[in-house]
Amino acid sequence: MKLVIQRVDHAQVSVDSQVVGAITEGLLVLVGVGKHSTVDSACWLAEKTAKLRIFGDGRMEESVTDRGGSVLAISQFTLYGDCRKGTRPSFSHAASPDHGKALYEQYCAALRDRSIHVETGVFGAHMVIDAQCDGPVTIMLERE
Repeated sequence: MKLVIQRVDHAQVSVDSQVVGAITEGLLVLVGVGKHSTVDSACWLAEKTAKLRIFGDGRMEESVTDRGGSVLAISQFTLYGDCRKGTRPSFSHAASPDHGKALYEQYCAALRDRSIHVETGVFGAHMVIDAQCDGPVTIMLERE
């Protein structure tokens, strides 16, 4: 699995011009699932996300949990786009839709198990994301 995590003042996701998920201070997390990703990976990444100290002035001493912040988690298979050959990405390393959805939902559930408020987009839908990044702070995490 691959995550792109952005610290945000607020973020929202819309499908067909309707807001389906929104948060104030917290993390916007783009979640990519690979064909070899596992439940263990989803749980490990949720734990890491919950404890990642990227809030606070200067030294980044607080996590989203410490701040009582929220997470907006968006499924993003394009994180597995391979552009080494040609100019059109190959998604051969991305999970199948069923596997991807199951692990994306497992990641979100594992965050909720840690008492984090989680909002989501709609798996497989065309989504529009509006976010005000804070910092900016952007972290990438990966674990298969």
